[in-house]
Amino acid sequence: MSRGGHLDVAVLGGSKCRRRRSFELENSRRESLRGIGGAMDIAAGAKTLIVCMEHTTKDGAPKIVKKCTYPLTCLACVDTIVTDLAVVDVQPEGLLLREVARGWTAEEVQALTAHH
Repeated sequence: MSRGGHLDVAVLGGSKCRRRRSFELENSRRESLRGIGGAMDIAAGAKTLIVCMEHTTKDGAPKIVKKCTYPLTCLACVDTIVTDLAVVDVQPEGLLLREVARGWTAEEVQALTAHH
């Protein structure tokens, strides 16, 4: 299905997202690289990719970052990031905050997102 280009939209869980449309899979740090091949196929084959994750780590560090620390699941494939705080569209020129969770402001979400 995914290799044939039959997926219009895919939703995957992520650990971190780079600002430049790439992400690392939630389990990639715990499993061997052979364990994330299916997610790579789905991410690369979907016409639209949505990554769902928490906005920050338990320590409050951003999970939308300039550079990921683990192997990337996909390069330049993420269209939208949905977190517990916001919905963010990932565009070639940068991030576009589309929606903010109730009780949060755009400024607070921006402060919890890695800059540059």
